[in-house]
Amino acid sequence: MKQSKIISWERIGEIGILSISNDKKNYLDQPDFVDLVELENWTKEIDLKGIIIRGIGRNFSAGANTENLQKLANDQNLLFDKMNKGKQILDFIENLNIPVIAAINGACFGGGLEIALACHMRVASKKALLAFPEVNHGLIPGLGGTYRLTQLLGKKSFEVLLNADLINTTEAIKIGLIDYISETKDAFDLAKEKLESMITDRSIEVIHSAMQAIHNSNKLSKEDALKAETELFCKLAVNVKIHKQD
Repeated sequence: MKQSKIISWERIGEIGILSISNDKKNYLDQPDFVDLVELENWTKEIDLKGIIIRGIGRNFSAGANTENLQKLANDQNLLFDKMNKGKQILDFIENLNIPVIAAINGACFGGGLEIALACHMRVASKKALLAFPEVNHGLIPGLGGTYRLTQLLGKKSFEVLLNADLINTTEAIKIGLIDYISETKDAFDLAKEKLESMITDRSIEVIHSAMQAIHNSNKLSKEDALKAETELFCKLAVNVKIHKQD
């Protein structure tokens, strides 16, 4: 197991497990909650096909450590720098060319929900609760949460952000905030099952290409995304032909 700040990294076969561990509620002490260079090194490991992000214990993450945040706010330049580094971490997770699933138990609030939204899929335990409580403290999400929430929920994001209500899994799956509900207390097993169904017996090249094509569809024009898709297809087709000849 490898450690960076409050984050640990381990491998289970072809899957990497990124775990948040910081007391019972897994608060995020800093906006840049993991060292980005270390995260980049971990995700470059050979044969890595997917990642699960989870919280150790009963909660995914209850969000920011408000005391630390208040201290950071005394230095606007430092706060701005830290927030930007936090956004870079979540952008990196979102742009990975392997699938990333959030396994959500218990509280998933504020910065914790922003981490979950940066993942490509969210699996939650039955009793999980999700919320953006920032407006109750005179704030809004600051690590890309408003953007990702709006991309995911559209107009429904107004209610989620401004009401700041606790959202149970029944409501969360109804509005599309999560993708699956685990019948057990721990969402990890179902997250692992879903990830394995996507990556088992798939080559890394196919996984990377599929993920890249999906990312392209969100970032490029239709013309450029379709052109890139064809290029990825042709590259894979050549490899298939070579393997058949062997």
